[in-house]
Amino acid sequence: MSAESAISDRSIRRERRLRLAIGLNVTIVVGQIVFGIVAGSIGLISDAGHNLTDVAALVLSLIAVRVARRRPTSTRSFGWHRGTILAAQANAAMILALTVWIVYESIVRLIDPPAVEGGTVLVVALVAFVVNAGSAIVIHEKSEPGAAHDLNMRSALLHLASDAAASLGVAMAGAVMLVTNGWNRLDPGVSLLIGLSIAWHAWKLLKASNAVLLEGTPEGLDPSEVLAAIAAVDGVEAAHDLHVWAISSEVRALSAHVVVDGHPSLEEAQSVAGRVRRELATRFHITHATIELECETCEDVGPACDIDRAIPSAIGAHHHHH
Repeated sequence: MSAESAISDRSIRRERRLRLAIGLNVTIVVGQIVFGIVAGSIGLISDAGHNLTDVAALVLSLIAVRVARRRPTSTRSFGWHRGTILAAQANAAMILALTVWIVYESIVRLIDPPAVEGGTVLVVALVAFVVNAGSAIVIHEKSEPGAAHDLNMRSALLHLASDAAASLGVAMAGAVMLVTNGWNRLDPGVSLLIGLSIAWHAWKLLKASNAVLLEGTPEGLDPSEVLAAIAAVDGVEAAHDLHVWAISSEVRALSAHVVVDGHPSLEEAQSVAGRVRRELATRFHITHATIELECETCEDVGPACDIDRAIPSAIGAHHHHH
């Protein structure tokens, strides 16, 4: 199976899981609004709003997964893979904004705790926990060989896991308040701790998605190790001017200048480039590699290399051997 078809298969499986999670979460939102109105509980209605952001996040992730499957065009030569990173970034930003509201509300309620219906809170929060935890299990991905953890799916999972943790905390607080018929400060106290934990994970996710959008070296990849691996390929003398970046969590790209041994024929040189690409794909899961072959090192050529470095890559693309 090719790398492209493997990614496409994973994408279809992700879409199915996201659709199921959306269905489960719409159900819990409707239930919380109905019970919130019946019980006169603003807490349950606000939690329904919290879960509604889950639905929005999952829909955003689903759209991104579908869009990423579109074929590349002449104007979008890398396709739409970046859509999944944009969705992850938007989800992380949404979680952070929501966390600010949770922390503010928790502090207000710690200062002046309202009366809380412990029994209703316990039952509805437990149901919400089961649904959110179930949804998180549905969309959780086991690591597959050659597959990085998709940031888009990670952001959707973070939404669901954070809601499941929040619902469990609220249920525990509800149980204590029911038994003691008091301790109303426990409810906002638990919410505050959960909010701070969620914010930390959302911040890490935002940093990871920003790193991809800013063309940073993919996480867990050492450029010096990549250079050494290229240099170790049969027929290669040295490698330099290396750039490695990620198009999405699963699509990595590379460009490099490779100095070949001796003065090979065009056919021999292309064979060397083929071996380099296979090594990059097998060892580092780099599926798109642009190799510029050279017969002399920078020291041999002199100032020409410095001029070449100053030329924008768009102009230099004419000299690339594919």
